[in-house]
Amino acid sequence: MEQEARASGAQGRRQLVGLDGLRGLAALYVVLFHCWLYTFPGYPHSSAPPWLGGLMFGRLAVVFFLVLSGFSLAISPARHGWRPGGVGRFLRRRAWRILPPYWAALAMSLIISWSIVPASHSGPPTGTSILVYGLVAQDMFTAPTPNGAFWSIGVEAELYLLFPLLLLVRRRLGAAVLVACVTVPVIARGLAAANASPVEGDNWLAPHLAPVFAAGLVGAAVVGASDRVQRLPWGWFAVLAALPVLALGVVRGSVWTVNHYFWIDLAIAPAMAMLLAAVATGRPAVLVRLLTTRPVRRLGGFSYSLYLIHLPIVMTVVRRVAPLFCSPGLPVFWCTLIVALPVSVLGAWLFSKIFEMPFKRHRSWRSLIEALPRGHRLPRL
Repeated sequence: MEQEARASGAQGRRQLVGLDGLRGLAALYVVLFHCWLYTFPGYPHSSAPPWLGGLMFGRLAVVFFLVLSGFSLAISPARHGWRPGGVGRFLRRRAWRILPPYWAALAMSLIISWSIVPASHSGPPTGTSILVYGLVAQDMFTAPTPNGAFWSIGVEAELYLLFPLLLLVRRRLGAAVLVACVTVPVIARGLAAANASPVEGDNWLAPHLAPVFAAGLVGAAVVGASDRVQRLPWGWFAVLAALPVLALGVVRGSVWTVNHYFWIDLAIAPAMAMLLAAVATGRPAVLVRLLTTRPVRRLGGFSYSLYLIHLPIVMTVVRRVAPLFCSPGLPVFWCTLIVALPVSVLGAWLFSKIFEMPFKRHRSWRSLIEALPRGHRLPRL
């Protein structure tokens, strides 16, 4: 019995590491997307060679992050009757985990944006930018961005606030009612827009992306389901759910796809949730083995840091370094990959050692300070 428990615990840890591996690969894809995006202007039209077209869907990688976030946060509640374990405790732990590295990356992004290369066409950040982004309110208020990747952090912060309510609905009324509550208003808004194609701005994306987050939350039920449910071919279900969406994108073209992300986000989310369910139940075994290899596992361990700091590095290389040595277009792209990609990964690893990992290992300032070497501890007053 004890051996079975240990085996079950080891398998559970392997599954969670597999989810981290998916997070790491998604973060790496976002880096590649930004290398592509800032090298070849005109998005969603692009001067890039057609064989690089697969790099242009960075938005879907961020949607995957949100599905994965909902799934990961819901694993423990799914095993314990969908109870959040205390709303205040949950929010404190999320703030402790997310904010310190985010604020450190914000400081880094502000310095680079002011001194090397602005992060957007609206120019360098302002005092308003510091206030809005410092409060993680960028999905509610507009200000010149210090880092174009930060838009999703604002969305995720709002979804964290919504998470306890989503759990309550899931526990009291069931998964179908939860999905309906967050999805029907979004669909109604989309259908009411001109040509049933809403034009998205730079903020207020959380209401639209709430169904994506909820898809992950609902999918997490698989971890507490019966063996019969866990043995279902979730990987194949994910493929079958994704195929119509992908086929539509291929037939209509990349420009149409980008201009219809409002609907694509909603359509692809179930496939993403099923993929997570497959990995969480240990299948397909080949994919799980890949995701749990040491390089992918380690990449997943600092994927949040990679997402936070890569864009200022990529933009510095694309706009300040590569043009000194390369002609525009493909030569700049290769230069960016050769320089910005490893610098981003190595920089994110170092950044995580200082600003992310300590806050993952320790749950309070007291614990964190006590873990410091004696010579680096703050003096007691």
